[in-house]
Amino acid sequence: MPDDRRTVLADTAIGVLAETGIRGLTHRAVDRAAGLAPGTTSAYYRTRRALLTALVERLVALDQAELQEIGDRTPVPRNAEELVAGIAAFVERRLTGEGRRRSLARYACAIESVHHPELRAILVPRENAGRQVVHDFLAAQGLSDAEARTVTLLTCVDGLVFDRLVGGGSVSGQEIRRLVAAALQREPRGT
Repeated sequence: MPDDRRTVLADTAIGVLAETGIRGLTHRAVDRAAGLAPGTTSAYYRTRRALLTALVERLVALDQAELQEIGDRTPVPRNAEELVAGIAAFVERRLTGEGRRRSLARYACAIESVHHPELRAILVPRENAGRQVVHDFLAAQGLSDAEARTVTLLTCVDGLVFDRLVGGGSVSGQEIRRLVAAALQREPRGT
């Protein structure tokens, strides 16, 4: 086991939460999933709230690292189709494999944060290079409200991911094209 046992326990807790839901997240379940002696998780995280806080902090750190990597290797799209392709790839990552596990855990934590403001403070969206790519593309289109449109577009993408996690299936390129087209639509004059 790596030296940073706290990180291993938080990573394991993400998996337990994704597989069993919020009620299944217990110290014992994390011990079992990590293959550790009973009581190990509670020795590092005395309370359930401490365990959940560590899980959320790790989840946000993993998400931020992923989004930074995406932003660092993705130039500002030259056209709407490049933006659609980039968002489609991002959505695919959120719906499959490790990304799916983290998405399930993220949404469970978001709902739990309604009752625990300290979790909400950790989960608040942060600036990141991936988000900046979307903003820069919309701003390059001459949209004066690029910031608001970025938030709206990414919120809609998040809603699609949530819908497909709950209902199954994938997100089509056509759905993403519609969202991008709506984000690029010019406001009628005089409104």
